[in-house]
Amino acid sequence: MQLATWNVNSLTVRLPQVLDWLAANPVDALGLQELKLVDEKFPHDALREAGYHAAVFGQKTYNGVAILSRTPLRDVVRNIPGHSDEQARVIAATLDTPEGPLRLVNCYFVNGQEPGSEKFAYKLLWLAALHRWIGEEMQAHSRLVLVGDFNVAPEDRDSFDPVGLKDTIHHTVEERGHFQALLQLGLTDSYRMFDQPEKSYSWWDYRMLGFQKNRGLRIDHILVSEALRGSVKACTIDRAPRKNPQPSDHTPVVVTLA
Repeated sequence: MQLATWNVNSLTVRLPQVLDWLAANPVDALGLQELKLVDEKFPHDALREAGYHAAVFGQKTYNGVAILSRTPLRDVVRNIPGHSDEQARVIAATLDTPEGPLRLVNCYFVNGQEPGSEKFAYKLLWLAALHRWIGEEMQAHSRLVLVGDFNVAPEDRDSFDPVGLKDTIHHTVEERGHFQALLQLGLTDSYRMFDQPEKSYSWWDYRMLGFQKNRGLRIDHILVSEALRGSVKACTIDRAPRKNPQPSDHTPVVVTLA
């Protein structure tokens, strides 16, 4: 079984790329972030023809998340229960697999702009609410996977310039502390379960030849619960879509479960 995450930075623009990628990489489920479209404009028909069911939580112009799955999705939750938020950032659903139900939570974490800003304060409140709710979800679902664009580089090795970017957005002690708090709930960063190439990133700035110079960050993650940890056989970053014409600034991350 393969699960993936991809911030597509506008599904309207990049639907052909998503369809091409799914044809070449027929994962069982894919979490999409930054749809940048309302639910009514979601391309259900095209994705259904590609073999995927979809649960969607869209928003005009900004944000928006979806889960694509080869099997029907049930018990869908949109946004963090108990946390008031006008932004469409979270969607969760249960997939029925031969090994039992699997809870997939897909998030587009708050960017935060810069430390000390109102958006950074919003990010920290959002992260605290997410931590509370994921703890509750893990009590209800032992087989849980949290995927998405976390907008956090958890360690120095996840940044092309950890010294120059120290204490800037994505690199702050507060953000990294919240990432560690998720791990302390019993989640594992599947990418770090394996030896990986140095300077492995999932996002590159469009400016200043960011991708060509590999000036990137690893901010797209797949975390698995303890019940799934023994099933993880691989986790990879697929750089190929970042080479497309008009690519997203992010690229897919894929985990393989036995």
